[in-house]
Amino acid sequence: MKKSIWFLFLLITIGCSQKPKRLPFLGNPIIKGNDTLYPKIKDFSFIDQDSIVVTNKTFENKIYVADFIFLSCPTICPKMHTELSSVYNIYKNNPNILFLSHTIDPEHDTIERLKAYTKSNKISNKWHFVTGNRDSIYSIATKSYFATAYKDSKEPGGYVHSGGFLLIDKNRHIRGVYDGTNPEETKRLIRDIKVLLSE
Repeated sequence: MKKSIWFLFLLITIGCSQKPKRLPFLGNPIIKGNDTLYPKIKDFSFIDQDSIVVTNKTFENKIYVADFIFLSCPTICPKMHTELSSVYNIYKNNPNILFLSHTIDPEHDTIERLKAYTKSNKISNKWHFVTGNRDSIYSIATKSYFATAYKDSKEPGGYVHSGGFLLIDKNRHIRGVYDGTNPEETKRLIRDIKVLLSE
């Protein structure tokens, strides 16, 4: 009897002493004195499917998931959309979570086309599909999200881009990267959003 009580006490003590799980900060930090400064998503300004200007302010005090796609993509984008839709459907009613998809083909993915796409997929204004200046989109992809995005006529669809989902916290830090074509990675993203919400 004494052994069982001792074992129970030990389990409770271990459980109480463990710190809650925290997600890592991604990117190379800068050390300033006693502070460790991690990279932040740089300022941006794009236009979404509702002709609304979308900036960093749109995501102020919000967690969001970002990716890079184009609507005529013949390879990974349809799979990415299916996977991210499953995350969106779980969190679409949570006021603290938003979604941001950047087109890397702004010449063809006009506001009207993005609107038609979101309407046919029953996507609300919590998921912003944005277009804008091509160089600005490519720059934010490589310099802020550490993602790949560029034209290449030899590739299917004429573009090369990362197939990852990026989890961004309320302070514009990248806290997770996930393979957007892998259902197991999607499950990990769903779990990590829960962790980030509790931080």
